[in-house]
Amino acid sequence: MKRVDPVKSLESARRTFALESTAVAELADKLDAQFVSACELMIAVQGRVIVTGMGKSGHIARKIAATLASTGTPAHFVHPGEASHGDMGMITAQDVVVALSNSGNATEILTLLPLLKRLGVPVIAMTGNPNSALASVANAHLNTGVKTEACPLDLAPTSSTTTALVMGDALAIALLEARGFTAEDFAFSHPGGKLGRKLLLKVEDVMRSGDDIPKVSTHTQLIDALLTISQKGLGMTTVTDNDETLLGLFTDGDLRRTLDRGFDISTTVISEVMTTGAKTIAPSQLAAEALNIMETYKISALVVAEAGRVKGVIHLMDLLREGIA
Repeated sequence: MKRVDPVKSLESARRTFALESTAVAELADKLDAQFVSACELMIAVQGRVIVTGMGKSGHIARKIAATLASTGTPAHFVHPGEASHGDMGMITAQDVVVALSNSGNATEILTLLPLLKRLGVPVIAMTGNPNSALASVANAHLNTGVKTEACPLDLAPTSSTTTALVMGDALAIALLEARGFTAEDFAFSHPGGKLGRKLLLKVEDVMRSGDDIPKVSTHTQLIDALLTISQKGLGMTTVTDNDETLLGLFTDGDLRRTLDRGFDISTTVISEVMTTGAKTIAPSQLAAEALNIMETYKISALVVAEAGRVKGVIHLMDLLREGIA
């Protein structure tokens, strides 16, 4: 049974890192006006960006298509072999094709070129051979060639697939910036993820409202205010006037300070010991912004107010439950 030599395996990993890092670094020297042309073709497309590739290049092409789609450029992957057997119908005259082939001579892709030209579809080639058949007919060519693969036999696609992946990322980011793609746009295409929740969930979606808001008037005795705090379970109560205007807060921390100062909870009125100038947040703001305020000021509850009037209260537990914190 073969066993792994710890020293040799670590040496192999470091050598692979070094070779692939060098290959990626050298990509910068290959960038030219062709990259700009590729970006212009992709941002002007009326249909979708079709990304295609065979074998290992196909796996990279799938990832590039997914990255483009999630960053504001409509895209999908089409398998070149399947395209010759019906899936060519997935490509329209309004599309642009990004074709990956390290050699630039993949038969399955070359077979599609006359059909793409007949449709008038622009082709962006991503190859390691500027003199290849694919590169020579493309509207724009991106050189992802490497001096050597990380594979010691210089056979298995390793460094070359890494450079193709990085070039795809470079295209996606350049287009993202050109479109002015925002965090909110990103969240729209990732509604199920934690990031999407942070960027889409509003305070009004998770705040306590109506009868769940702990609320007393300025004339309320402290002992009755404590009962309200206990009943609502948020460790605080708002103090308002008849128009729901926020006048102050009273928290568990205020209670400790009140007792330290010798106040009698049965005779003291809440207006004597409440805290004024409380931090608030608007219902339309992001729940993530509420979390930021809580973390900054080390508080566990935040009053939700609009035009100075109390609309609700949001608690740290509410944010934890929604996966924001």
